[in-house]
Formats: sequence, C-alpha cells, structure tokens
Amino acid sequence: MSDLTILSIDTPTLGDRSYLVHDGEVAFVVDPQRDIDRVLELLDEHGVRLTHVFETHIHNDYVTGGLALARHTGAAYFVNAEDEVSFERTPIRDGQTIEVGRRMRVTALATPGHTYTHLSYALTDGDGELASSVAVFSGGSLLYGATGRPDLLGEEHTHDLVRHQHASAHRLADLLPDEAGVFPTHGFGSFCSATQSDSTESTIGQEKQSNPVLTQDEETYVKELLAGLGAWPAYYAHMAPANAAGPSEPDLSLPAPADPDELRRRIEAGEWVVDLRNRTAFAAGHVRGTLNFGLDGGFATYLGWLISWGAPVTLLGETPEAVAEAQRELVRIGIDRPAAHATGGPKDWTTEELASFPTATFADLAQVRHHREVVVLDVRREEEHDAARIDGAVNVPLHELTRRVGEVPAGEVWVHCAGGYRASVAASVLDAAGRTLVAIDDSFDNAETVGLHLVGPEA
Repeated sequence: MSDLTILSIDTPTLGDRSYLVHDGEVAFVVDPQRDIDRVLELLDEHGVRLTHVFETHIHNDYVTGGLALARHTGAAYFVNAEDEVSFERTPIRDGQTIEVGRRMRVTALATPGHTYTHLSYALTDGDGELASSVAVFSGGSLLYGATGRPDLLGEEHTHDLVRHQHASAHRLADLLPDEAGVFPTHGFGSFCSATQSDSTESTIGQEKQSNPVLTQDEETYVKELLAGLGAWPAYYAHMAPANAAGPSEPDLSLPAPADPDELRRRIEAGEWVVDLRNRTAFAAGHVRGTLNFGLDGGFATYLGWLISWGAPVTLLGETPEAVAEAQRELVRIGIDRPAAHATGGPKDWTTEELASFPTATFADLAQVRHHREVVVLDVRREEEHDAARIDGAVNVPLHELTRRVGEVPAGEVWVHCAGGYRASVAASVLDAAGRTLVAIDDSFDNAETVGLHLVGPEA
C-alpha cells in the first residue's frame, strides 16, 4: 500500500471534487475549483509545496481555478496540448509521464467521451519494478457507477462521444489494476454525470463489477445512457469559453451595500435581487419583487440556470457571512461580482409592506381539490414529470419558468417540485409576477399516500 496522501476537496453544491495529492514534501492538484484559497489552506495545513496542476478537461460545469492557482504558486499548469486556449500552459499528451517529486509519477491517458480532448491521470508511486499503481483521476470519464455525459458539446457530437466514452472506460479498466483507486471530478450530484450514484469511493475492480459502462456491451450502454439524458443547466454554455480564456483569481470581497431605495430601484429596473434565506423565512415575509434562491439548496446551479447571463445580481443575506458564501458559490460558475448587497432582514431592506405567500403539504392539496379547482404547477424537469405526476398537473420546468410565466393557467396556483426547494424558487418568480399562489413544501413521495391520483409509468 502506498502512503501517498490523496485529499478530496468537495464542492457538493455543484456535485464536483478536486484533489490534492502529496508525498509529505511536494504536491499536485487535479481540477481545482475557482476559489483557490481552499487549496492554499490545505497546502499550508500539510506543509507541502505545490509544483504541478493538472486539468482533465476544459470544464463545462464550473470555472476552473487552475491557471490562477498555478500563477499564485508558481506551479506548472498542464492542459491537453490539443485544447485551444488563450493562455500559456504546459501542454501534455496521451502517454506522457510527469515526475512529481521523488516518488510520484503522473501519466496522462487520453479518455475522450465527456469531451474530445479529455485526459485521465494515472498515479504511480516509485520507479521501475518497484512502482505501484495507486489511483486514476478520471475527471468526467469513469465515474462511480456511471460516466460523464457525452452531450454537452452539442447534439451533433453526442453519438460519437458516447461511443468514445465506452471505449475510454474500458481503456482505464484494462490498463489499471483492480486495486487502483478511482477519483472522478464529477458524479456527486453534478449535471455533468449521465446518472447518479451514492458511492463516495471506489476502485477499478469495484467499477468492473458494478458500472454499466464496464458490465454492458457497447450497444446496450449507448442505448440506455442516451435514453436517460435530461436537461442541463443553461450556464454550462458559458463555462468552456471562460475556461479557454484563462480565468483570473476571483475577488471575494463584499460588494457595495445597498439601502432600501437602491434595492427598489434595482427591482423596478428588472435586475435580480436575490434573497438568500431559507424558503420558510422567505414565504413568511419578503421584499416585493425579490427572488428566493436559498443557500440551503442548489443555489448556484438554479440561479445560474435561470438568470439572463450578465444580468446584475444583488444579494440579500441575514449576515455578511451568508453573502460571502453566495459570492463564493457564484464565482465558481463565472458570476464574478454582485452589483450590491444588503444584510439583516426584509424589514431592513424595504420601507414598504412585506409580501408573503402560504405554504402547504400534499395532504393540504388533496383536501383543497375536494372543495375548489386550483392550478397544480409541477416545476420538476420534464423527465421527472413524465415518470410520475399528479393527474391534471401542468408542467413548466423551473429552468423554463421565467420565460413561460404567461403560460401558467389563470387562477390560484399550487406549485410543487420533488422536495420543496425548486417550488420555492418558482413561487418567488410567480409572486414577483403578481400571481396568487401556495408553495408546497413537502416530499413528492407523499403525494400518492395522501390520496392524490398519480399517473405515469412510475406512478
């Protein structure tokens, strides 16, 4: 067993991991996120020096911190020689081995599928006959029980990339021993993963036993993977160009404060003024026209998905720390500087009467439908709605709602999702549009048990 240290740097809100690997003296990093201070703190904590930064691919789901980290530390920055980028990097190609310190050897392996130029990195400890394979950093190639999705470069490339993905996974399984650890970048909730797994660690041997890409023949894998692909966040379209341009180190200082008059001006101008509090607090009282993206859910994913790219964003948080947390989440997807911020509570943010709306459960909805007709709005993604839905529900996926509010039928709207978070975002959009609504804060698993008739193949 190798005594090299592999540290995972998790970004659960985006479903990704970065890795820092060291031998007690020197270190390398794979796929660092934009907020590089997390890496710098680990380097200090472990007393090691960063010498190499490796990028598995030009990312589609977040802005990389690789270039900024390399410049900050003086480390060499390795990006596939075939990638077209506008900054100085150390080009690396399939089969090239890089020596990191006295013991660590990192070999680039071409594993196209998630992108055409995707690389995985195999780590060995030592040289010659005494060298042992330790791990593979597989990026968006071989994930836990899945693979990275092959459709992010456009529909015209998907059918080629999915077959590349199958071949690449088998290449890793053939080249590496069963005991080698698998360390993917995606697959922890990221929309870059074709499917999701609950696993938090694995080996090549375990993946050979359980991963469909390694247990199914190519045609079955291709057919099933393509059939299961759903929508992916709209902000992904901006990530690869930002990464190819070479992102700088982010500015995480607080933006300028805004008083109630300025907040009202920004709301009336159509800007995004975002309340970061949880959905219960927002429903009970909020500034009219604000939108609720709570920090307790998929904040950056859904804000980045819904917003018109480049629109000014003002952040409202109970504390400066909440605003700072939101800023950190946003720089990871390329929303670098909020227009303004305010802290405290809604009574500090407006001189007007607060707006509010009721919340309810699916049991409440079942009771109400006995007495009067209401609009049931399902804001889950289309594939979720198709699988099992409340009979008569209207489906407008959350990521389409801001441009389709006018399609929501007239009347009192009861809005739901799978667990409550997306419903709250949708409720804030509807509330800002002047609709009468109730936000269902409940698990969709309860819908059928309380007597709501579900339809669909999984009902």
